[in-house]
Amino acid sequence: MLNKWEGIILKSIPYGESNKIVTIFTKEAGKLTAMARGAKKPASRLAAITQPFTHGTFLIRTGRGMGTLEQGERGESMRFIREDLEATAYASYIIELIDRLTENNERIQGIYELLYDALHAIDEQYDPEAIALFVEWKMLPVAGIHPVLHQCANCGATEGEFAFSFQEIGFLCHRCFHVDKYLIRISPTQLKLIRTFYTVPIHRVGNLTLKKTTKQFMKKLVRTVYDEQVGIRLKSRSFLDQLESTPELLPLKEKPEEEGE
Repeated sequence: MLNKWEGIILKSIPYGESNKIVTIFTKEAGKLTAMARGAKKPASRLAAITQPFTHGTFLIRTGRGMGTLEQGERGESMRFIREDLEATAYASYIIELIDRLTENNERIQGIYELLYDALHAIDEQYDPEAIALFVEWKMLPVAGIHPVLHQCANCGATEGEFAFSFQEIGFLCHRCFHVDKYLIRISPTQLKLIRTFYTVPIHRVGNLTLKKTTKQFMKKLVRTVYDEQVGIRLKSRSFLDQLESTPELLPLKEKPEEEGE
């Protein structure tokens, strides 16, 4: 069966002398792998369309086993992602996270839109670190983690002072602070920001510019949940940690006015 699907290339692996095996996250059918015959050859019509981060329309023949990529038409170029080291690093992290948390031929509502919105925002030169935070928080349910962020995880209260509990995986109100002696106190602004990361679509937020300390705090919260509850290790995350520790590797950029705490 020949299918025409919109999708984004997650990864491309050389196979044999001239072929590639590509992993594509499609809007219509979820994630799948396909053989791209001859795609390693520079003159191949599949060479450009099988590069990671490529958004486009793909003609894929499916049947038993792995599909075959017959042809493709490029959509958005994602040129900035390819040319900027920091953008490439965060886009790679987002792609690897989504790839690791999803299965082939599994349709999960909203994941393609999340992937597209995230890459599009980074390509539009929005803060890639903030965009990655959106993806990390929004992918928690896909990993089987459902944090309680709309009320106290213990008593159900919706008003009062709140803290974040790794034990309860969610918020605890001040009446329930005794439940977890290792909870992390948060301000009303931080609480609102966590809920924004978790619930608001990226395309509805605009260019959210946060202080570095705010992003570090949010990153520590969500990654601790991943480390303790999911247990996946990502190569791209290690590279991001290296960039964090050696910022001189990145070209100097004009700093926008920062918001948040």
